[in-house]
Amino acid sequence: MAAPEGYNTQTMSDFIGQEFASPAAILIDQDRINGFAEATGDHQWIHVDVERARKESPFGAPIAHGFLTLSLLAAEAINSGVIPADAKAALNYGLGKVRFLAPVTAGSEVRASYKLASVEDKGKGRSLLTIESTLGEADADTPAVVAELMAMVIS
Repeated sequence: MAAPEGYNTQTMSDFIGQEFASPAAILIDQDRINGFAEATGDHQWIHVDVERARKESPFGAPIAHGFLTLSLLAAEAINSGVIPADAKAALNYGLGKVRFLAPVTAGSEVRASYKLASVEDKGKGRSLLTIESTLGEADADTPAVVAELMAMVIS
């Protein structure tokens, strides 16, 4: 779902409660998981040792790092349109109420969804958005991660 007509940095407050979604699924393959492990230094076997994870993991396969799934929410916020297209910049401001509820196994596709919860005018062309965010596999009963994202939007 693209941003609704008329949604921009000047009208964000008019769209509180509006839902947004990723335009496409994101593949969480083993290469992405391994790349995240390299970038963060988190090489726990449940993420990167494919054979051991198949044999010993309760999930039967390697799983994505929780923080990998969380990190996807920021990029997908832009792709979903919840960050207005006319913004000069949008900066991560913080997180609230983060919960990792279900694993994402290697080879799965996930989607993100958002709901604009609040817009706070901070002056000087800055607005603080609070965004209720969810990411998970399309057919899963439970999302992988839910989080309250906060973004400082500069107009």
